[in-house]
Amino acid sequence: MKMKAAVLNMPGGPGNLNIEERPLPGAEQGQVVVKVKALGLNRSELMTRKGLSPNVKFPRVLGIECVGEVEDDPSGELKAGQKVAAFMGGMGRDFDGSYAEYVVLPKSIIYPFDSKLSWEQLGAIPEMFQTVYGSLHLALKIQRDEILLIRGGASSIGMLATQLAKLSGLKVIATTRNPDKEQLLLKNGADFVVIDDGNLSASIKNMFPDGVNKVLELVGAPTLKDSLECTAGGGAVCMTGMLSEQWAIADFAPMEYIPATVNLTTYDSGQIRVDLPSFQQFIQNVESGLIKLSIGRTFRLDEIVAAHQLMESNSAGGKIVVLP
Repeated sequence: MKMKAAVLNMPGGPGNLNIEERPLPGAEQGQVVVKVKALGLNRSELMTRKGLSPNVKFPRVLGIECVGEVEDDPSGELKAGQKVAAFMGGMGRDFDGSYAEYVVLPKSIIYPFDSKLSWEQLGAIPEMFQTVYGSLHLALKIQRDEILLIRGGASSIGMLATQLAKLSGLKVIATTRNPDKEQLLLKNGADFVVIDDGNLSASIKNMFPDGVNKVLELVGAPTLKDSLECTAGGGAVCMTGMLSEQWAIADFAPMEYIPATVNLTTYDSGQIRVDLPSFQQFIQNVESGLIKLSIGRTFRLDEIVAAHQLMESNSAGGKIVVLP
């Protein structure tokens, strides 16, 4: 039996992703074969495609997350047809990921769940939820009535972070480089929208003289110092995203770079995973309408090149979802 997979034989542009037929994979003990129903695209996959992820060997099937149904679990613990989500844990880097009709995954990264949401909606959730929840609650430890600055507020992560922060009773400032997205961010729940020219600290201090309590940094290294300067003493900045595709800081001198008493942290879903009950609760919040997912466009697997081109253009307006 054969399956289709989008294979990256060597790093490069979107056109280097090729649809190939491969044998249907089999699972060993500790693994599960999942029939992929939907997957969300992530900028880290764009970085891997360009050859910027160290130690990735080619050819490789990319894809760090998916939702689908159990096809085979040799242990019998998970029944065929059980809905599952999977994310990170080496997917698409250390072993072949979800850009395929079927994928073999370690059981340790499998999250069984129940839901009546469409596969398109479910495909947008796993990594986006874990990144936002982990950044806000595990890294920043947000509290009611705090002021949160989201640097990169028009990204899919930024849009969801605004909603979760508002649910937790925070005041949210969302940034965007595009003035045309101001109304989109306000409609999504942001209390304030600031147009980001790379230097926000003066304007943020004009709004809140003491600075903000927390910052979710999604742009990356180029704006991190400015984000730290936007932050009040005792506050915290979490660097989670790299929309700029830059993560290294040359000649980093912590005593000069980080303002006194301001905390700098990161969130990486590959290191710390959110618990299953929180994941199921989030799905229920989407089902009840408490959370509205921002989905930009959907593609078929054989449209993966166009999907990557859209991701690279930064114009999707929400999560890009692929339905194999």
